[in-house]
Amino acid sequence: MKKFNFHVKPIGLLDMLHFKTMVPRRRAILQSGSLDPITAVYGVNRLAQSLHPKQQKAVVSEIIPRKDASTYVLKADKLAYFRAGQYVSVKLSIGDSITARPYTLAASPSLALEGQYQITVKKAQDAFASDYILNNWTVGTEVTLSGPEGPFSYEPMRDENEVVGLAGGSGITPFMAMAGAILDGTEDFRLTLLYGSRRKEDILYAEELEKICAATDKVKVVHVLSEEEAEGYEHGFIGADLIRKYAPEVYTLYICGPRAMHDFLAKELPKLGLDQKHIRREFVPAPGSPAYFESYSGDQTKVYELTLHLLGEEKRIPLRADEPILTAIERAGIAAPSHCRSGECGWCRSRLICGEVFIPESMDGRRLADDEAGYIHPCSAWPLSDLELEIFPE
Repeated sequence: MKKFNFHVKPIGLLDMLHFKTMVPRRRAILQSGSLDPITAVYGVNRLAQSLHPKQQKAVVSEIIPRKDASTYVLKADKLAYFRAGQYVSVKLSIGDSITARPYTLAASPSLALEGQYQITVKKAQDAFASDYILNNWTVGTEVTLSGPEGPFSYEPMRDENEVVGLAGGSGITPFMAMAGAILDGTEDFRLTLLYGSRRKEDILYAEELEKICAATDKVKVVHVLSEEEAEGYEHGFIGADLIRKYAPEVYTLYICGPRAMHDFLAKELPKLGLDQKHIRREFVPAPGSPAYFESYSGDQTKVYELTLHLLGEEKRIPLRADEPILTAIERAGIAAPSHCRSGECGWCRSRLICGEVFIPESMDGRRLADDEAGYIHPCSAWPLSDLELEIFPE
């Protein structure tokens, strides 16, 4: 058997003694410290707060009317910088409801340095929040916003230098920010945009897009009309064949538009043979009814009861089966946390104590650990029974 001889030098003994007294010395230091809160604000904290504020205040300084939509110019002394393609969540109090809606920042990030954001709100059927904004916001209206959110932005270490954007209706807004950023040098990539509208008169930002294309060869726009044929315009829906016609050999695909557009593209994109890393999708808010999804088998006419645990308090509120759980909470005047409203960002993450819910697979953005631990995103979940839920306000 081999023998091992260890030799401990005097300095090693001192190290061992130092280790032996380490715990008592640390305890003494902790006990001698102050329990007063730390009030100092360090530079890195100030930078983080300016880039990622929980809340911002702005005022409507200008309203630009469009076809079935309006662009609101929001001004403040200071607004957080953002990346082209990101959104802000707009806080709203409508009657007894407290709610929030995400709107993409629709202009170059460089304007944020001047204390300006722009969002475009489009009129839609039975749209609770957008109807309120379009009917009530005027110049001078004070607006409460979240900080910039969302990953729908160009990343040069991940994306190709050539980007093909697919936009439908008001889904043009993140691409307006990207195009503006390319024009002023904030971003450096080439953008080929296929923009779907019903008719020529429905095209949002038509003049602005024309000016940007005239000012830079890095942005190209192809208009696609679904209900009208016109010279110089493509006709039909944006599908694999049309993408191949205008796309370069190597590119990253960005998609933003209504849910019907995403559903149609889900069948078309596999024909392109793109890797998933080259396909970027903007979040799509939950539809009003769970019956939109073929996998739903509940009864939309039911009204259940939600027992809500909030900061140690317990509330009971009615819970309609035909709308997301988050909507019921907001209707009860409870300020529940939310941002994307599409099941992705996790801001509304809540603990389901008991009950059964319907979560469409396409809108289940939970982490695996949250799923196993019983957490849900109320913005993309519908009740199938009475529920007991714990929410965690901001």
